[in-house]
Amino acid sequence: MQSIRAFLELIRFSHTVFALPFALLGAVMAWSAGRRASPPVPFRLQDLAGILVCMVFARSAAMAFNRLADRHLDAVNPRTSLRHLPAGKLGVTAVVAFTALCSVGFVGGTLLFLPHNPLPLYASGPVLAFLFSYSYAKRFTVLSHFWLGAALMLAPVAAWVAICGWIDWPPLILGGAVLLWVAGFDMIYACQDAEFDAAMRLFSFPGRFGVKAALRAAALCHLGMVALLAALPLVYDPFGKIYLAGVLAVAALLVYEHSIVRPDDLSRVNRAFFHVNAVVSVGLLVVGCVDLLF
Repeated sequence: MQSIRAFLELIRFSHTVFALPFALLGAVMAWSAGRRASPPVPFRLQDLAGILVCMVFARSAAMAFNRLADRHLDAVNPRTSLRHLPAGKLGVTAVVAFTALCSVGFVGGTLLFLPHNPLPLYASGPVLAFLFSYSYAKRFTVLSHFWLGAALMLAPVAAWVAICGWIDWPPLILGGAVLLWVAGFDMIYACQDAEFDAAMRLFSFPGRFGVKAALRAAALCHLGMVALLAALPLVYDPFGKIYLAGVLAVAALLVYEHSIVRPDDLSRVNRAFFHVNAVVSVGLLVVGCVDLLF
């Protein structure tokens, strides 16, 4: 039990709440759109199981790989030196095995979409490669925050494709909103390491341009997120007043998030990062489902 807890802490399993609701929202939207398709797309429990399995294993594999890639940096960063690998709570071999196991679990999860949809299986390798490559992005590009956003953008887009077997504008608009949302809050979170990143010549936005510029860029990202969420009903007409009320609530939450983090006071970054964003993701799933039901 202690080892299981250590691995769950290693990958910040509780942070699955950021991406999973958007995958489920993309799936619910796909089932709603699929009912009107010709031929209609039926609801299958195995598809829901496939989305859940793939999401959990893909995120777990990506997080474990990230900890492996960053273990030497984490060891010399005072904020991260007590993480499991640099502190010796878990060994490299064990985390490599865990990463491999989760990767196999992700590919295996795509088999649940067979035989009606082989696309998830075909895409599983490239998706894992994209998720893993993010771990090295901050070593060569200031766009690393957007790379992470694109990784989470795959959640609603992949869920839609897994259900329907085709791509359309609604998951792309929702995915674009997720990309900007994640890039914005990742910039806020990275402000804690601005000095360290600058000293190590890493390409985080705060490390390259300073905390004040990073917070402004994050605000612009979140403004773009709200704009895309508000535009989603233009390409997905089942969403109406309930959904738009949810978008207004998300905008208010993001305003609050930015109000509690200032260049001279980063003490509440964790509250902004986890608590507010967890409400944003789960809240949008709830209002989206309620709107489609009623």
